[in-house]
Amino acid sequence: MKDFLLKNKLVILLTFIILVLLISIFTKSFGMEKYEKVEYSLGIVNTDYLNMRTGSGINFNSITLLNKNEYVRIFGKIGEWYVVQNEKNQVGTVNMKYINPVEEEKAATTNTETIENLYNSNLTAEESELLNLINNERSKNKLPNLEIDESVQNVARLKAKDLAENSYFSHISPTYGTPFEMLRNNQISYKTASENIAGNSNISGAFESWMNSESHKNNILSNTYNYTGIAVVDSIAYGKIIVQLFIGR
Repeated sequence: MKDFLLKNKLVILLTFIILVLLISIFTKSFGMEKYEKVEYSLGIVNTDYLNMRTGSGINFNSITLLNKNEYVRIFGKIGEWYVVQNEKNQVGTVNMKYINPVEEEKAATTNTETIENLYNSNLTAEESELLNLINNERSKNKLPNLEIDESVQNVARLKAKDLAENSYFSHISPTYGTPFEMLRNNQISYKTASENIAGNSNISGAFESWMNSESHKNNILSNTYNYTGIAVVDSIAYGKIIVQLFIGR
C-alpha cells in the first residue's frame, strides 16, 4: 500500500486539487444571495425602457419593459435587485436604482386611488403612463385624481381603433358619431363630457402637445370631470393614436 501511494503521489495530489476546485466552483455557482424584506411595498419607475428580468442580474432574460412613472409592487430585494409585480401581474426583478420607493403614508393619502386603478383595471403600460402624467398635473393644481371608468375606457378604445383603422383624425366618427353619442349609445350617463385626441410617436409628446393647447389643457385641469377613459393604439400615420374621454357625474 505504501509503495502504491509513493508511486502514485502525483496522481493523487492532482486528483485532490481538481476535487477542491470543483467543490469551490460548485459552491460559488450555486450560492444564493440573501433575500431581504423591505419597509415599503410600492415603487415608481424613474426611467424609460427598464428591463424586468427573470432573476437578479443582467444575465437573466427580460420579461418585459417598464416605463417611467409606472407603479410596481415591491415584495423584497435580492442584492441590488427588487422583486416586483407590475400592473399586468407579471413578477420579476429590477435594479433598485431605477425604482423610487413610495412611502406608505404618502401612498395612503395621495396615490392610493391611482395605484388601485392601475392594478384593478386593464390599462396598458402606455395608458397607465398617460394617466400618471395627467393626475400628476392635476395634483400640482390641487385637483383630485381622475378615476378610470371601465365603460368609458372601452368607448375610448373603440374610438382610438376607429381612428387608426379608418385613417381620419376628428372628434366626429363617420362610424359612431360624436363622443357624446358614443357615450349615450353605450349606456354611459354623465353631466359633463369631453374628449382629447392626439397623434404622436410617444405618450410624453402627446401629453406635452395637449398641455400646450388651451382647449386640451382645460379638459385635463377641469374640476367638472372626475372619471376618464384612456386608449392608446398603434397608427401607421402617427406612430400612436391617443384618445382620452372625460366625464363628470
